[in-house]
Amino acid sequence: MENNYLKLADIPTGEECVIVKVHGHGSFRNRIVEMGFVKGEKVTVIKNAPLHDPIEYKLMDGHISLRRSEARLIEVVCTSSIDQEGYNGTFTEDEIAREISEKSRTINIALVGNPNCGKTSFFNRATGLRERVGNYSGVTVDAKQGTCHHKGYTINLIDLPGTYSITEYTPEEIYVREFITKHHPDLVLNVVDASCLERNLFLTTQLIDMNIRVVMALNMFDELTNEGSHLDYGYLGQLLGIPIVPTTASKGIGIEAVLDKIIEVFEDQAKESRHVHINYGTEIEEAIARIKVEIAPNKNITDEYAPRYVAIKLLEDDRIMKEQLVTVPNYACMLEVAQKEIQRLEKEYKEDTRTIITNLKYGFIRGALQETFRSGEKDKRQLTTAIDALLTHQWLGFPFLIFFMWLMFQATFSLGSYPMDWIEAGVEALGSWVAGIMPEGPLNDLLVNGVIAGVGGVIVFLPNILILFFFISLMEDTGYMARAAFIMDRMMHKIGLHGKSFIPLLIGFGCNVPAIMATRTLESRRDRIMTMLITPFMSCSARLPVYILLVSAFFPVNQGLILLSVYLIGILLAIGTSFLLKKTLFAKSSDPFVMELPPYRMPTMRNTTIHMWGKAGQYLKKMGTIILFASILIWALGYFPLNRTTMADETEHLENSYIGQIGKAIEPVIRPLGFDWKMGVSIVTGLAAKEIVVSSMGILYHVPDAGENSQSLIESLQQQQYSNGQKVFTPLVAYGFMLFILIYFPCMAVIAAIRKEAGWKWALFTIFYTTGLAWLVSFGVYQIGSLF
Repeated sequence: MENNYLKLADIPTGEECVIVKVHGHGSFRNRIVEMGFVKGEKVTVIKNAPLHDPIEYKLMDGHISLRRSEARLIEVVCTSSIDQEGYNGTFTEDEIAREISEKSRTINIALVGNPNCGKTSFFNRATGLRERVGNYSGVTVDAKQGTCHHKGYTINLIDLPGTYSITEYTPEEIYVREFITKHHPDLVLNVVDASCLERNLFLTTQLIDMNIRVVMALNMFDELTNEGSHLDYGYLGQLLGIPIVPTTASKGIGIEAVLDKIIEVFEDQAKESRHVHINYGTEIEEAIARIKVEIAPNKNITDEYAPRYVAIKLLEDDRIMKEQLVTVPNYACMLEVAQKEIQRLEKEYKEDTRTIITNLKYGFIRGALQETFRSGEKDKRQLTTAIDALLTHQWLGFPFLIFFMWLMFQATFSLGSYPMDWIEAGVEALGSWVAGIMPEGPLNDLLVNGVIAGVGGVIVFLPNILILFFFISLMEDTGYMARAAFIMDRMMHKIGLHGKSFIPLLIGFGCNVPAIMATRTLESRRDRIMTMLITPFMSCSARLPVYILLVSAFFPVNQGLILLSVYLIGILLAIGTSFLLKKTLFAKSSDPFVMELPPYRMPTMRNTTIHMWGKAGQYLKKMGTIILFASILIWALGYFPLNRTTMADETEHLENSYIGQIGKAIEPVIRPLGFDWKMGVSIVTGLAAKEIVVSSMGILYHVPDAGENSQSLIESLQQQQYSNGQKVFTPLVAYGFMLFILIYFPCMAVIAAIRKEAGWKWALFTIFYTTGLAWLVSFGVYQIGSLF
């Protein structure tokens, strides 16, 4: 979250500025405001103390000193910059006021909520952006920012990862917590699932402890009312000190009302917005008070955090909070008091303090709901229970899962063939038209055999990509993805993985990069790294064009089963690799399986369409950048050195070109696999992105006077022969080549994602392990298959 404002601490001596916003919380914010540091007030920097801290300011004809830590919480804009921006000889107070008003009507909002609460749906509706929605934990794994304009205000919404808590268990929890404390959003929009109030409100109690301004969007309110339940959300808001607005984000209901309330709270006009203290009982409150005494002298800490929040975190023996306090002068005394209180409370309650406080939070929630909530007569889980009785049945669960997987792949192949034909015809017509209107020469060859052949050979598979992501989106949005993890947990546990690992692995069938990022939902670093290392074996959509090309060319019957077998082999290799890692590098046992099974929900066509076209946009963008560049590079390597005389020399020229020389150099390594040098070149070019494999083959196996589309390429592959008349491609070679593409070096983006999440060591391990395994598997398939 970035803005163009300066901090008061950054203004040089002698400069004048105007206050735009005051951050902070509770007593600090009240004290600063009462002293005159309010929006629109002019401040002049007088001087720094000899040690550069504190700083003296002139404000309202008085002189006030602030520490740098306090001044950093005040956003300002320099009057000199205003003068320069619109200087016309003079400037007026009205011009300054207008500029300040414009810059101070920007509100930065952090969206915080549980997974499945509809937070990202709200974000999409409010901003019009196409951020991904999913009905399971882990879709949003980074902060995404969007902007909307409402009643003269610019509202920046930052969609944070969905999390059940802001403790220290998962990277998502830590990310959300640090974003709130370090970036100081103007307020937090807490999106709560109205159909699951008790658990969702636990996160709300943690936000209350932080003493920050919060607005609650009570989402999926229609589900609550449809059950016949009643919630007095106005009274609940009074008990929590948080304004509550009912919404149904998937239908766009309540969005405007939430934005109105955000503006009210931002302008300090919302009467129901107030800070409350959750009463944890006499023993806990006394412990908090004793720890606060040690915290109070440290203004640099109390300016950043509410002292009560710090005390509670120390009582919970929170690792992150202790790391942030370690430089405080009286840290040893503070920690000693906290440890004494922890020992006293644990002796009294016979439980650890974190459990004690959690139980008391839920006690507060139950008390608040007892005052405001009346449950309806309808069983809200009745439909979900009935569906689960079938789809997660002990004997029927696996057949249903396998059926859905088969249906996804079969539909991807069969339904996608119709629009593929249309696109092929268009690509062929375009290539013929360009070839006809341009004179022969390098430019003609570049456009027809480089750009159109390369990019056109990949764009033809766009329908297959859309269909694949359509099915993945349905499983995510309905809630079946979480059931798949539930079904697979026991099997995953046997190979050393967590049941939740199944979710990023399933996402990997769409794209390995978000799958690697989705491993953040796993609490254990061991589980995260193991899942990352086997994710590349999940055949992503980028490999699909290669499979479809070769299956269409060499397997006229049972094409769906052949395609499914490739995916299943990838799964088996992932299982074998995981089992090997479990026995060697990661012998420690996995964490217990704890995962929400959300109620089944009807997916909306809007969300599904957003997902499909979002992926289509990424695919097309890749074709306009990486694949276009690679296609031109491959064409150039195949076109030069220019020493051919007639078209009859085409094959010989290609063999003697730069790309032919590269292929010839690696041919001895891949020859035992049944591959020729052209296949080797395609493998090398596929290091950047697997889609490039098809475009490379389209260029390398070019048929003169034919459009570079899938059908002509299929015919070219079928006709390829060695000098002795032996076919280059047979069903056995084609199958081995598909397995090599499945297993070897994942694309550069995946390696970059693994490096970011786990470090260079595991990224390099992935490169060498997958490539070596690909060679061994393809070698075995070809050599053993040749015996029959």
